[in-house]
Amino acid sequence: MLRNRDFQSLWINQFLSSVSKEATEVAYPLLILATTGSVTFSATVGAAQMVAAGLTAILGGWLADRRDRRLTLIGCDLTRAALLLALCVLIATGHAGTLTVFVTAVGSAVCVGIANPAALAAVKHLVPPSQLTRATAQNQIRPHAAMTLGSPIGGSLFALGRAVPFLASAVLFVLSTVALLFVTRPMQQARTVRGHDESGNALAGYRAIRAQPIIFLWLLWVVGSNMAFNHTGTFIALIATARDRGATEPTIGVMLAIAGAGGLAGALVASWVVRRLSPSAVFAIAAWLGPAATVALMVLPGTVTLGVVVACVFARAPAVNALFYAYVAVLIPDWLQGRVLGLAMFVSLFSTPLGILGVGLIFDLAGATWVFAAMGVLSTAAAIPTLTRRMRTLPRPEHLATAP
Repeated sequence: MLRNRDFQSLWINQFLSSVSKEATEVAYPLLILATTGSVTFSATVGAAQMVAAGLTAILGGWLADRRDRRLTLIGCDLTRAALLLALCVLIATGHAGTLTVFVTAVGSAVCVGIANPAALAAVKHLVPPSQLTRATAQNQIRPHAAMTLGSPIGGSLFALGRAVPFLASAVLFVLSTVALLFVTRPMQQARTVRGHDESGNALAGYRAIRAQPIIFLWLLWVVGSNMAFNHTGTFIALIATARDRGATEPTIGVMLAIAGAGGLAGALVASWVVRRLSPSAVFAIAAWLGPAATVALMVLPGTVTLGVVVACVFARAPAVNALFYAYVAVLIPDWLQGRVLGLAMFVSLFSTPLGILGVGLIFDLAGATWVFAAMGVLSTAAAIPTLTRRMRTLPRPEHLATAP
């Protein structure tokens, strides 16, 4: 894997892009609060980014199937660099108003939605079938490491000057584009004859998912799990519960740091997990860990213990995601890869706000215990597919890739 220059160049491209994204995710609200003082507008921008990325993921999937994936990635990175450089100029000249920040943030989110399906669909062409699951596992390190690095970078650079984090992010996007130039292998199959199905719209991606029970059932679990245990909603529940228990701000900070570290820890061991355990075991453990965690959250005392429980829940995601993307790579034809991945990204992103809203409403109406109880009911329902025979006897993705 380390000697595979093509895959590592793509990984570096995506890592630099992710660090840039996370840095600006912190810098945008800081800039908004510094210029307008409006928390509402800051939240509105964040919500608009999520909606924009989710909606354009469908378009991004179609482009990944119909257009050159390398050019798509280069175009998105250079567009984000140009948007951020323009914002830097407007900040320096004192003309960076609310509309400017909104357009820059949403425009960058559109690029995320377009680029992600292309990057994910390209992986299978850069590694041999025997390394596919390891490659998707390595990809899981990227977002968690980028979040760990990008957030403090954005805050620290903003302290040096309002335009500094955006300028640094623009430079990183340019460097990420350079990394793509070292990828020599094609990122998709050669297009010779375009059949009727290949020219279809996003519905072709939905039909492909429904035709593959493994992917369909797995995606159903992902949606339910995201609603029950998305980062934002879970953190809101933890903070509100800790305050009800009289925890101090430093203690709450420690609790959230422990919880957030779970994802990175899981990403670092994801490759080992998918090699040592069968896919069925990984899926079953991940699925039923959710309901077990909600019981622990309801009965365990203290505050830091809540962070430990949630860290265990977050740690399961990288291995599960690695297997999901590996199954998509081997079960879905290349000319449908982008649309399937774009649709998966769409439903994943749009299930998250529902979970966040549910946490807030239930907590205000009934308190922390009922929040965790609702999370338990939802995660239990999502885990039921693990009981089916198909999900109890999952073959390894690399075996499917090499099957005649």
